[in-house]
Amino acid sequence: MTALEGITEVSPYCWEIPATGAMRVPGRVFADRNFIEKARAEKALEQVMNVACLPGIVEASLAMPDIHWGYGFAIGGVAAFDCEEGIISPGGVGYDIACGVRLVRSNLNVADVRDAVPALVHEFSRNIPAGVGRKGDIRLGHKDLDSLMGKGVPWAISNGFGWPDDIAVIEDGGVLEGADPAFISKRARERGFAHPGTLGAGNHFIEVQQVDEIFDPEAADAFGIFPDQLCIMVHSGSRGLGHQVCTEYVRLMGGAAARAGIDLPDRQLACAPIASPEGREYYAAMACAVNFARVNRQVMTHLLRQSCEYIFSSSAEKLGLGLVYDVSHNVAKFEEHEVEGKKRRLCVHRKGATRSFPAGHPDVPERYRGVGQPVIVPGDMGTASYLCKGTARAMSESFGSTCHGAGRVMGRRAAKKMIRGDELKRELESRGITIRAGRTSTLAEEAPAVYKDIDEVVEICHRAGLSSKVARLKPLGVIKG
Repeated sequence: MTALEGITEVSPYCWEIPATGAMRVPGRVFADRNFIEKARAEKALEQVMNVACLPGIVEASLAMPDIHWGYGFAIGGVAAFDCEEGIISPGGVGYDIACGVRLVRSNLNVADVRDAVPALVHEFSRNIPAGVGRKGDIRLGHKDLDSLMGKGVPWAISNGFGWPDDIAVIEDGGVLEGADPAFISKRARERGFAHPGTLGAGNHFIEVQQVDEIFDPEAADAFGIFPDQLCIMVHSGSRGLGHQVCTEYVRLMGGAAARAGIDLPDRQLACAPIASPEGREYYAAMACAVNFARVNRQVMTHLLRQSCEYIFSSSAEKLGLGLVYDVSHNVAKFEEHEVEGKKRRLCVHRKGATRSFPAGHPDVPERYRGVGQPVIVPGDMGTASYLCKGTARAMSESFGSTCHGAGRVMGRRAAKKMIRGDELKRELESRGITIRAGRTSTLAEEAPAVYKDIDEVVEICHRAGLSSKVARLKPLGVIKG
């Protein structure tokens, strides 16, 4: 049986693939009928079924509405595994470990500073290297890199990159515990030494944005968000260091799965029991890459603040350039969730999915605990992005998870054949969006047409109760690698 034959509608925004064959649990897809019909043509649903075959998986193999094909796990996939009987898989995290998003607010109204946006974008692009292999001005020695990977954002703050107050509004306080630099190879280190404070390429971006619409005034006020506000969004990850970690452990875990007697439906699902030496080693290395990614975004925030000070001739403090939140969407983490009425410690894999914890949860920053965790969902460079909040229903339906973006509908190679980057740049700039990109081919690969409708994706998650809309932000200026 294929996913296309057996899928049934559980609710208007949830569909289930029954457990058949080697599947240990059903598959569950959060989508409306329109999205499900489109998904029938994709192999991503087969990947949801494959993940359901892995040992120790709990309740269901989940997919968000932005689902599309990925390495091993579908992008937009969520799976939770029992810590004693389950596995951990590099393919369930992805190559860009801890790729994530942060939002910086200001006290500026766009109406007052609109003419400065082109200069601001130029200054950002001048100070923050973007593109494949681009190196930054911050060069680390071995001891510095070890300290960075072990301590995360607190290391960055202690070295002058940002404000102490930033730490409180970063997932996990900016440091994922359990990191051990001893498991980071020489090659991974070589790919990380010069990359803190660099954007990278692909779908990574820096955007100057305008708050376009407020849906939840109470939550918006708690997050420091108001209409017509100028904000800055950063989307980046662990750069070459994280990619190397994934590459090495995918190779290592192929043998570990065989030794553990795990029958893989797809070799890209290479994994190891969580409690095995290989499983513990991967987690320790992954945590290093997670902390590296968070420091990378933190250093970029420091450079963005400096750029704003130069353009607006005022201090970052007077400009109100506070961090709203920073959240990753490619990570495996140990969390406590209620399953069949009992609290269980699980290893939750989110690959292209965002944590969405509700009001009152102890892992939500104290200042936001009355409304819920900020959930940042980037869209495409021609449409919009969203600020949402976590919900109680997400805890019961999706292990506290929601979508992470629009989700691709077209591969990069096909996009470059169909879309001219230079023409797209002219079209976006004619709409008042300033564009800076290292290569026009990158613009073609990341054109709005290659993505699903972000408004629809976020609306599905809102109606399904996985996250709740707070504000919509539209792009004014975009930097791509």
